[in-house]
Parts: sequence; C-alpha cells; structure tokens
Amino acid sequence: MLNWIGWNMNKNNSNSTPVFDYPVFGLGFRPFFILAGLFALLLILLWNAIYKGEFTVQNYYAPNIWHAHEMLVGYSVAVIAGFLLTAVKNWTGHATASGDRLAGLCLLWLYGRILPFYAELLPDFLIALTDFAFLPVLAYSVSQPIMRSGHNKSLVFIVLLALMTAANALVHLEMLDIYESTAMLGLNMLLAIIIVMILVVAGRVFPFFTERGLKGVIAIRNPLLDVLSIVSAASVFLLQMAGISGHILAVSAIAALVVNLVRIAGWHVRQVWYVPLLWILYIGYGWIILGFGLTVLAAYAIISYSLVLHAFTLGGIGVLTLGMMVRVSLGHTGRVMRVSNIIVTAFVLLNLSAFVRVVLPALLPAWYSQFVYISTLAWLAAFALFVFVYAPILLASRIDGKPD
Repeated sequence: MLNWIGWNMNKNNSNSTPVFDYPVFGLGFRPFFILAGLFALLLILLWNAIYKGEFTVQNYYAPNIWHAHEMLVGYSVAVIAGFLLTAVKNWTGHATASGDRLAGLCLLWLYGRILPFYAELLPDFLIALTDFAFLPVLAYSVSQPIMRSGHNKSLVFIVLLALMTAANALVHLEMLDIYESTAMLGLNMLLAIIIVMILVVAGRVFPFFTERGLKGVIAIRNPLLDVLSIVSAASVFLLQMAGISGHILAVSAIAALVVNLVRIAGWHVRQVWYVPLLWILYIGYGWIILGFGLTVLAAYAIISYSLVLHAFTLGGIGVLTLGMMVRVSLGHTGRVMRVSNIIVTAFVLLNLSAFVRVVLPALLPAWYSQFVYISTLAWLAAFALFVFVYAPILLASRIDGKPD
C-alpha cells in the first residue's frame, strides 16, 4: 500500500519529485519522534480527563483498554518505528523509508490513533484494520534493507514486530466481539515484547554509548548474560500471562532481577553519572529491574500489580524512550552529544513522575489519587519540554549539511 502511495504521488507530480520532500521526512526518527512527543502529551491529557470523569467520548475501545493500548501501540510503537527506521539504515548501509513512503507510514500510524473516536460513524472492522496494519507494514519496511544486506542479526526485530502484530490482533479480536477476554492477554503480550525489545537494544547500544561517551572506558560485554536477561524477563511475563503467581513467579522475578542487575553492572562505571545522556538510560534500565523486584511483592499480593505495570511502562519504557529520542535526535542532526539544562530538567521530571506513581503509592497508599495527579503533571511537563526543544531540531535539516 505504501509503495502504491509513494508511486501514485510521484506519478501525479510533473517533476517526479516526492510530495513530502521536507527535512522532517528525511529519516524515520524525525517525524516519529515528533509524533511520539506530541502524542505523549495528548494521550495523558485525555486519559486524565477520562479517569476523573470530566470527559466522555464514544470510542472503539473501552477506556482502560484504550489507555493501555495507546501507550503501547501508540506512543511506544512510534518511538520504536523512529528508532528502527534510523538504526537499520546505520546497521545495514541501505536506505529505509523516507519522503513519501515515510509520510505514508506516519499517516497510517496517525489514522490508527484517530479513527477509534469515530466508532459511531465507521465500521469497527475498518478501525481495527487501520490500527492493525501499521506493525506489519513497519516490519516489511524494515525487513527490506535487512534482507538486502544480509544483516541477519537484525532479523530478531522482525520477529519481535511479528509477535507484536499477533498481540495487537488479540486486542482487536475482543473489540470486534470475535473472542472474549483476549484484549488483556494481548496488552500483556505487547508490554512483554516491548520490554524484551528494549533489553535486546540495550545489549547493542549501552556498551557502545558508554565507551563513546567516556574516553578510555571499556564496557564489559557478556553474550551469556545478554541471552539470560532476555530469557529470564520473558519467563516472568509468560508466568504472569498464564496466571501463575506465588513462589514460582517470585523466584522467576528474582532471577530476572539478578541477571539484569549483573548485566548492567558490567557496563556501568562511576563516570556515567556525570553524563545525562548516559545516566538517563541506566536509570531507565533500573526501572525495569525495579519492576522485577516489585513483581516479587505483587506475587504475594503485598502491593498492587498496577505499581508493577507502571514501573515497566512509565519508568522503564517512558524514561528509556525519552533518553533514546534525545540521543538519536542529537546524533543524527549533526549536533554535539550534549543536552541542555532544559532537557536535564525533563529527564528529572520524568523520573519524578515514575517515582511518585510507583514508589510513593506503595509506601502511602491512602494518598494514591494525589500521587497520580502529581505524576501526571510531571509527565506532561517533561514531554512538553522535549517537544519545545526538539521539534524545531527534528523539523530542520542537519546543521552540518550532511544528508540524513
């Protein structure tokens, strides 16, 4: 479909130039990081109003399903798309979608966010198909340079995108009344796959970023720990999806905690804490490790599973994706790899949002509503600062004059 869109646009242009021939459509990170930042603001504003009963709107999804689905398939997948379309070009040396094809991908993602609000006017099947289509189209787009280059190590991302497609299908099967009680399974699968993808990416880039950011430092790479970190994490999520709790889940979560802690310790050096572009990534990974620790408590019903969920999502996914968007944006626009005080403030605010949403309710559950409100404000402030600083950067050409 996207090939046809790009071909048709060029066909109707007398000069055969792309319709979307703008810097923002030069490489995947540009439009998708802008969309992710804006959507992070809009989604949480809407959800806060819905959560407090101040706003009701007809939607294809039930409210809680919509919130979870859009955090994962909306925000998280936008960041993943921007990262993969950029990283795969670096890894393979072959071009990924740009111009009209990239614009087509963005429009497909955007329609998936908008159409659910037209549930009274559009057939449910059309809404489901539009949202469902994005992940397989993205997988196809990313797979082409991987296959042409023979960079087989990157095929793991195609597999993960395929699994995410299957998980998203489970959500829509319930929304379409084809099956019952599949949406939550699909959402849990999506969360698990995104966390696994983060762990895969971390093994590739954390040691590299640490060595590039700190002169003379050598990060210790351990392929066995790389595998065990992923296997142990997947085991925890599989047990949760199977409804297994108690001792079995607790032991599995402890194993995932220990393995991932040992893994990240091999890359860590004290100097990391002097470089915001590094400590934001390590703290983000730390939220995932904390998520496994909280899973142990949730396995014995000591805390609510909601706190575990937000440690993984708001803490792990939120903090890491913000850090990665900032780093990739700087590196691929020809700028010095150093962040401003405004962005350091955004990093602090997002971690504050996670701390207030995850840690404080565990200690002071009676103040839960107040903590959710404070966390929401901190999240919005963090992403507002990101959009304010990086939207102009992402919309403009590289400052060094090089092509994307």
